[in-house]
Amino acid sequence: MSYYRITLKADGGLVAGRVRVADSFWGRFRGLMFSPHLLPEEGLLLIPCTSIHMLFMRYPIDAAFLTDDDRVVACYHSLRPWTGLSGWHRDAGKVLELASGALSSVGVKPGEQLFLERID
Repeated sequence: MSYYRITLKADGGLVAGRVRVADSFWGRFRGLMFSPHLLPEEGLLLIPCTSIHMLFMRYPIDAAFLTDDDRVVACYHSLRPWTGLSGWHRDAGKVLELASGALSSVGVKPGEQLFLERID
């Protein structure tokens, strides 16, 4: 299992300190379903991924859709549990799922370039 530390490329601001990677079919399928709440610096990176749902989720999350070179193309804030298709972007190659409020607290918005550093 791989983990990343994710920062804003522009100023080095911490987005998430421990992000698990889901890059297999089953890892992406399970995602965060049935999992306990994310801690403020935790997250899940779905690769490859262009859409997400919130079925079987227990808590709201933020989601940033990223291109293959880690540029943010869309941000979704406080996605509610148990909703169907909750986010989609055709230009995305990855989705970063974080605790609700995390994207706003660090100022992540479309157009931002992220830096992913493997930490495992």
